[in-house]
Amino acid sequence: MIGQYLPILFVFVLAAGFALVMLGLTHVIGPRIKTQVKLAPYESGVDPAEGGRSRLNVRYFVIGLVFIIFDLEVVFMFPWAVIFKEQASEGPFIFFEMLFFLVVLLVGYLYVWRKGVFEWE
Repeated sequence: MIGQYLPILFVFVLAAGFALVMLGLTHVIGPRIKTQVKLAPYESGVDPAEGGRSRLNVRYFVIGLVFIIFDLEVVFMFPWAVIFKEQASEGPFIFFEMLFFLVVLLVGYLYVWRKGVFEWE
């Protein structure tokens, strides 16, 4: 039984070994010249305007999370669409199941909209 998993284990050991060898080689033969220019922070070729601890508006993260949540929910619709034609002949349950899923998504969307997440001030 364990013989079936030996090729997978071999690939993992080979990948880990390769990564460790490459890290070791860069440490051993890599240049060690540290100048003030090399140690300075780099922002797209421009000197940084602020320190590294600037505040960012939380709305960026909230809108990002809302996008990810609804995007993942839409991904669940693709497998349903693929099997819908085959399963629809057995009864309307699969249709009402997706309808319920879409209603839950709509309620979530309306809740987020009502909370004012999409309004930028």
